[in-house]
Amino acid sequence: MTLTARRDRSNNHLVIARILSAALVGVEAALVRVEVDVAPGLPAFNTVGLPDSAVRESRERVRTAIRNAGFAFPSDRITVNLAPADVRKEGTSFDLPIALGILEATGVVKTRCIGSFAVVGELALDGQIQGVRGALAVGLACRRQGIDTLVVPLANHGEALAVDSLRVFAVSTLREAVGLLNGGDPPPVTPGTPVALAAAIADDLDFADVRGQAHAKRALEIAAVGAHNVLLVGPPGGGKTMLARRLAAILPPLSRDEVIEASTIWSVAGLLPRYGELLSRRPFRAPHHTISVSGLIGGGSPPHPGEVTLAHLGVLFLDELPEFQQHVLESLRQPLEDGRVTIARASGVSSFPSRFQLVAAANPCRRGCPSLDGCVCTPAERARYLGRLSRPLLDRIDLHVELPALLPGEVHALASGDASEAIRTRVESARQQQRDRFRASTTRVNATMSPRQVRRFCPVSPEAERLLAAAMTRLGLSARGHDRVLKVARSIADLAGADALTAEHCAEAIQYRGLDRQWRA
Repeated sequence: MTLTARRDRSNNHLVIARILSAALVGVEAALVRVEVDVAPGLPAFNTVGLPDSAVRESRERVRTAIRNAGFAFPSDRITVNLAPADVRKEGTSFDLPIALGILEATGVVKTRCIGSFAVVGELALDGQIQGVRGALAVGLACRRQGIDTLVVPLANHGEALAVDSLRVFAVSTLREAVGLLNGGDPPPVTPGTPVALAAAIADDLDFADVRGQAHAKRALEIAAVGAHNVLLVGPPGGGKTMLARRLAAILPPLSRDEVIEASTIWSVAGLLPRYGELLSRRPFRAPHHTISVSGLIGGGSPPHPGEVTLAHLGVLFLDELPEFQQHVLESLRQPLEDGRVTIARASGVSSFPSRFQLVAAANPCRRGCPSLDGCVCTPAERARYLGRLSRPLLDRIDLHVELPALLPGEVHALASGDASEAIRTRVESARQQQRDRFRASTTRVNATMSPRQVRRFCPVSPEAERLLAAAMTRLGLSARGHDRVLKVARSIADLAGADALTAEHCAEAIQYRGLDRQWRA
């Protein structure tokens, strides 16, 4: 952050300047030194340090922006080094630090009155500063490295303010940024709330609008209590998608730490609702069944997060599950089990968080017949269609819920049942019991209990044990399936406010393993 050399033009050498910025690596940021050397020679502008095409193109934006902002652009040989040189630099966020480095090397920026700082921002040709992706991740990286000040575009001000113990300056033009570094007053910014922790505005997606399907509503409430994965199987028009889209409405609101965690991922991906506005509700992602493995899990070079990471702390909805390609579905095994995705490429290994709740929907047959009574598919065709879902994948889905076709009377009847707000109150009460139970561990919900925690927190009576043994024999449950039944039973007991698991809790959990029965057959 200090000048390493200073000579005047009479000695035919200008200043080497260093400005801190940051590069996005996965869903995090790494600090980068932008080193600028202006030396006598033929006019040239070279950028080194593993830049991508967007960073290399910045020289034209920087040159034009400096001139249009009223500053002189040096007619010398300019070399920009982005260190460390073994980290790939992507995006347009290096425009502003490169421009400030050039102006510091030519003596326009003289004093640096704001202490240790980092800078990100994209320059327009007229000197305006545009918003960038990942400002929240950059702020977190600055806090980790002890950098106390971050200069960001005005559009990213509210986003960066979410980082505690970090001083944030927002600038809208290159001239404002130069004035700030030279000791001028910070540009006035309208104060705002950086993180929306209040409950989200009432949404149109309410469980009270769903007609019939009381059994499925009960299953989704249990799933929300323990963050269990769900598979809904039923004819077209039975309400599978309608129910799945309402699951996020009954999940507990995000805590402050979860808001930062989820918003950082969406900020890096450039998907925040508006620059400066963080997520106030849990993510809901619904990719099409033609998605590739790279789109779902993540990939590329360098690796980028996929849909399972964008759904972190929220809901991933896969409609028409058997229509997904087989290898795409099998790639879900690791994130469902571990809550993280590890992607290995020649350039290195990247790990992304993927602690999401899976909700999948499927028709009982390939043709999508309106009901089993009128289905023209043979039993073998129906079995073959659902047989596209492998047993290891089904083992990782806790609740298999079969939805019947709606009767004419149910279609025309008024919707009945509890509203989402009432269900969410019960879910939050059950989640509080889990927080009290797992207070001394990193586990927060029943679905993520380890085998040792299952043995500790899910003791069963002899009657329930006999019931589970019979289920393993008749349904062919694996050891993983057995533990997942106990986890669901634990959620059912929490919803009822019971401390001990009874045979009734286990029986209800077993009935949600319908596809295991079909596999056994």
